Amino acid sequence: MSAAPAVSKPLVEVHNKGLITLSIMLATIMQVLDTTIANVALPSMQSDLGASADTINWVLTSYIVAAAIVTALTGWMADRLGRKRLFLISVAGFVAASVACGLSWSLTSMVAFRVMQGMFGAAIVPLAQTFMLDINPREKQGQAMAMWGAGIMVGPIIGPTLGSWLTESFDWRWVFFINVPVGIVAFLGCAANLPERPLVRRRFDLFGFAFIALGVGALQMMLDRGAELDWFASPEVWIELGLALIGFWVATIHIATADQPFLNPRMFADFNFVAALVMIFVIGMVLMASMALLPPMLSRIYGYPVMTTGMVMAPRGIGTMLSMVLVGRLVRVVDPRLLIATGLGLTAYSLHLMTQFSPIMGSGPFVTSGVLQGIGMGLVFVPLSTTAFATMAPALRADATALFSLVRNIGSSIGISIVGFLLTRNIQVNHTELVSGLTATAPEVVRLQPMLEAMPGGGAWGLLDGMVVQQSLMIGYLDDFLVMMWLCIAVLPLTLILRRPQAATPAAAVHAE
Repeated sequence: MSAAPAVSKPLVEVHNKGLITLSIMLATIMQVLDTTIANVALPSMQSDLGASADTINWVLTSYIVAAAIVTALTGWMADRLGRKRLFLISVAGFVAASVACGLSWSLTSMVAFRVMQGMFGAAIVPLAQTFMLDINPREKQGQAMAMWGAGIMVGPIIGPTLGSWLTESFDWRWVFFINVPVGIVAFLGCAANLPERPLVRRRFDLFGFAFIALGVGALQMMLDRGAELDWFASPEVWIELGLALIGFWVATIHIATADQPFLNPRMFADFNFVAALVMIFVIGMVLMASMALLPPMLSRIYGYPVMTTGMVMAPRGIGTMLSMVLVGRLVRVVDPRLLIATGLGLTAYSLHLMTQFSPIMGSGPFVTSGVLQGIGMGLVFVPLSTTAFATMAPALRADATALFSLVRNIGSSIGISIVGFLLTRNIQVNHTELVSGLTATAPEVVRLQPMLEAMPGGGAWGLLDGMVVQQSLMIGYLDDFLVMMWLCIAVLPLTLILRRPQAATPAAAVHAE
């Protein structure tokens, strides 16, 4: 008889793994939702808080910048405070800051409380991933990453729909108050069940953190304010770019040469982790960029109301959930590199379908492409997260998961900025090219001439210009989808150089502990 396959032990033995997983996932979904749920409430906030169209965006910018900077601190804080204590502080602080945001009386107070919310929430996602890896043995980490990834991927998709419903049915303040019951349940579950590990005496590298914070903060500011300031036509954008380059350059040299740098350079010796960082950067770009493009496209071109837009985009989340459930089991028996390649291929194909959108069509193509993209993203995210940390030393996981989350978020910010810039530029180019072709003898003008002549005054040319604007806008969106499709194709070759994680032996598992 053949021997049964050896089963490895988790790094941390727990008795209530189901309750821990549920509590962690509630906290994760709560934090991830807040990256998109507040966007749709901005117009209502603007009038209530007395803000201008320019300054109200600081409600989003302050949260993003604060969360990005503090994410880099997660590993150090987890060692000094303990992972359980830091997680509980983060959840409690996030809920308290959410209540404060809902009670805001001015733009200044709102921005201050959003900074607090971003700071407290920054550690939730990387620590949740660390706990999920710690409490599951190697052969079940794929399923664990599937559950964790479901919150990460589905949260931004349902955020705008939930935010719209809360704003229309109640008040914009409930966009923040909704975190209270979820946060309380997550806190109580984590307080009762999360395991604790010994504290680690670790020197704080102020110099390294300062330059990482400078680079991340300046980059996020540039990406968030670039479109508003007309990018490199603004001195502010050049200053922020210079500060970002200085920060990242000095931090990189410091990490490579210092005795005890802020980020342990040993994690970069893990080939799979480095390759996964590049891939998750691109995935972050594509996921959030497509999420940023579709709602305004459905509204501006197709005239969909907010709730209809949410319903049309909901199947994307369903596709992601289905693939998460499936891939959590497949990753144990199928080469994760094959799953990643399949997911990237499906995502690229869905974006190809999106380049075929027409201004005159039903909701079917949106649903089909959305489901395919959701499935593709799920097939990529879970095996990529599993592969990235499969060979990572447990002592480095907190730092590594923080960096993984930070790179994904930076990719998302860069992706949103790039597609926004390309959309604005291409609309102008397309409009100029289309107008130049509308001569008196052009077939389109000849065909519409009877209708145009029948319209009084200048209404005919207004109608014609509106049609040109709509076509320019549509072509601009299709060009963005094409760029994202090629990004997915460009990163596909990295799957060929990933190393397949080896199954852990009992001896290895004991040694890891």
